[in-house]
Amino acid sequence: MPENIKITLPDNSVREFASGSTGMDVAMSISQGLARNALAIEVNGETWELNRPITTDASVAILTWRDQKGKEAMWHSSAHILAEALEDLYPGIKLGFGPPIKNGFYYDIDFGDHKFGEADFKKVEKKFLELAKTAETFERKDVSKEEAIAHYKNIGNEYKVELIEGLEDGDITFYHSGNFVDLCKGGHIPNSKVIKAMKIMNTAGAYWRGDEKNKMLTRIYAVSFPKKKELDEYLLLLEEAKKRDHRKIGKELELFTFSEKVGMGLPLWLPRGTRLRETLVDFLKKVQEKEGYQQVVTPHIGKKELYQTSGHWEKYGEDSFQPIKTPSEGEEFLLKPMNCPHHCEIYASRPRSYKELPFRVAEFGTVYRYEQSGELHGLTRVRGFTQDDAHIFCRPDQVKEEFIKVIDIVLYIFKVLKFENYKAQISLRDPENPGKYFGSPEQWDAAEKAIEEAADERGLITVKELGEAAFYGPKLDFMVSDALGREWQLGTIQLDYQLPDRFELEFVGSDNQKHRPVMIHRAPFGSLERFTAVLIEHSAGEFPLWLAPSQAIILPIAEKFNDYVVDLQDQFRDAGFRVDVDLRNEKVGKKIREAEIGKYPYMLIIGEQEMANGSVSVRKRKEGDLGAMSNDAFIQYLKDEISEMLA
Repeated sequence: MPENIKITLPDNSVREFASGSTGMDVAMSISQGLARNALAIEVNGETWELNRPITTDASVAILTWRDQKGKEAMWHSSAHILAEALEDLYPGIKLGFGPPIKNGFYYDIDFGDHKFGEADFKKVEKKFLELAKTAETFERKDVSKEEAIAHYKNIGNEYKVELIEGLEDGDITFYHSGNFVDLCKGGHIPNSKVIKAMKIMNTAGAYWRGDEKNKMLTRIYAVSFPKKKELDEYLLLLEEAKKRDHRKIGKELELFTFSEKVGMGLPLWLPRGTRLRETLVDFLKKVQEKEGYQQVVTPHIGKKELYQTSGHWEKYGEDSFQPIKTPSEGEEFLLKPMNCPHHCEIYASRPRSYKELPFRVAEFGTVYRYEQSGELHGLTRVRGFTQDDAHIFCRPDQVKEEFIKVIDIVLYIFKVLKFENYKAQISLRDPENPGKYFGSPEQWDAAEKAIEEAADERGLITVKELGEAAFYGPKLDFMVSDALGREWQLGTIQLDYQLPDRFELEFVGSDNQKHRPVMIHRAPFGSLERFTAVLIEHSAGEFPLWLAPSQAIILPIAEKFNDYVVDLQDQFRDAGFRVDVDLRNEKVGKKIREAEIGKYPYMLIIGEQEMANGSVSVRKRKEGDLGAMSNDAFIQYLKDEISEMLA
């Protein structure tokens, strides 16, 4: 064992420590304040306990509650305490597994003959906090596969036995806390006293290991915090999130719907939602045309061989819909799960010269993937969705420049839609698992370097995530925080040296020799469905004027003005605006109140004077009366406001 080891910190500084030093030693060497707030340590991308010895050179980061992985360490430990509380209150239950998730943690439990429901939440929470106050530590113990299986067979837990049977001997650890022991690979907080607040959020049925053939377990979702105040704030945030739920607002504003007869996860866009969707499409098309993209259209199905060539069938075939068989023997098609193989064939439709690269093609292509029914959620997780897909085929020397241009498109979209808080995740390969990826190490080195340099040149705040790359190349994913501070993955740019190889794509270079192009995949929205859901929740359905499904509604104060109002609607529509009318025989006050609820940006009141003068009395949502304007002046007013928004 070497006497000293080198520790590389997040700022790339390197410090020497004695071999066997712990994460707490590293934290103390930086500052006592950091050590007080430290929850865990990240060692070469893996979360460890602060007391675990480090015996080799490593890249490390001290994790606090400010870090997502720090939160996950607390939630991982909380899952153990929850399981301990449940075992104490419900003897004989069987534990499945309990990981941290994006916002909290869960544990899958086989309650046997015990009944568990919402009425039991309070007593479990009380027991949890009693255990947390005892300052339980989480002690790691290496166990043999034989010993681990024997332990769980002895207590009759077939679920843990099944998990252990899939592990390698020598790579199995138990963690002990108080009177509780669990199969676990680690990543815990120093002790349970750090946790000051916890709440069970809800329960759900969950098939063991997600397989519908297995037994249904009870999944208990919960969340914990280092301060009671933070839990209270979180619960208030959830109440606001319920008000902004895109499913609720989508129904209220008549944007989209679902039908069991059509099929789960297959959204139906209603007229207002279609206007919103098409406005987004038109917006991005104009941006792309300025940047030299050409629109293409490809079929909704493709031969199975197409996706075997691309490698998608090998990697994702189980997540696709079953192949479609034709009357021809051995001929099978798939509902299109992605657009890129089709675009490769468009590139290959004729010989290409280096002079015509980069070749940029774009398509709003609808794709289909078989998501498990339990994973479907409104527009954010569906089985049929439309990607704002584009692929750039370029020379190797053009890669960084093209990558930067795509970053600029993404940043422009964020600016226009007022997504002001975002960071970029550089998703890299897992160096410990090279078999997951196609291509040579040299290609991957070049691709990862190009992405890092492009992000750096655009001054992006970035985080690096090992193992998050696609099988064909690294990528840059944009993580956006919405108005409630929730983080969403929106927009992705992927660098690919593999598909051009697999499809044998070529261009003739200046040396008159054949060369492989490099392929850049990009989708600034990601999918229209998911992007729309995030937009709804970010804006609470109050879309900017340029995007609003209906930009104004005309409200006559009496029925005798209805014919004039319809003619006025045509005038505004001819000017390019989306305008509705309310011709009901209702008082104008009621019409205004309902237009406010309908989130119309502008309300135009029409009476005798307005009809005589060719004017409109303008009310702006949440601001009130703006006074009278001529019809032409109001049209110009709208144009100016939209031009400013899209500048």
